[in-house]
Amino acid sequence: MFNKGDKIVYPVYGGGIVEDIEKTENGECYYLIKTLFGGLKIKLSTAKAENIGLRKVSSEDEIIETIKQVNSSNIVSSDNWNQRYKENLEKIKTGRLMEVAEVAKNLNSREKRRNLSGVEKKMFTNAKQIIVSEIILSNNIVKEKAEELLANLLFNC
Repeated sequence: MFNKGDKIVYPVYGGGIVEDIEKTENGECYYLIKTLFGGLKIKLSTAKAENIGLRKVSSEDEIIETIKQVNSSNIVSSDNWNQRYKENLEKIKTGRLMEVAEVAKNLNSREKRRNLSGVEKKMFTNAKQIIVSEIILSNNIVKEKAEELLANLLFNC
């Protein structure tokens, strides 16, 4: 259960804040969430939040440790574009930092070897945005600093 003001991560959309908890006339409760990027407002049933993968933002130490773990691992992905896309999309849908970071690392590596397709470029941007939004909320830093931290930790820049 989340409270008003909690910093959360919503799979696919990234970090956000629970702006309010609304109770309808039929007694059902909803989180009113505002995403960090795009200002998207989402109304999500509290009963469905766990199944969707809504979670609290990781701590600064957890983020750094997770990204270092992903960076030191050897991630193998399919050479088949369609299969690779499906695998990466499933990882992003989990909302788990480890899996989203794996997608970002994988696509960054592929981009260094050859140009990504338009769809994979968009997925790469989305994966980075999800991670950056969590870093911003966890560390209370600006977007540029979060992007720099991600680049240093995951992409060795």
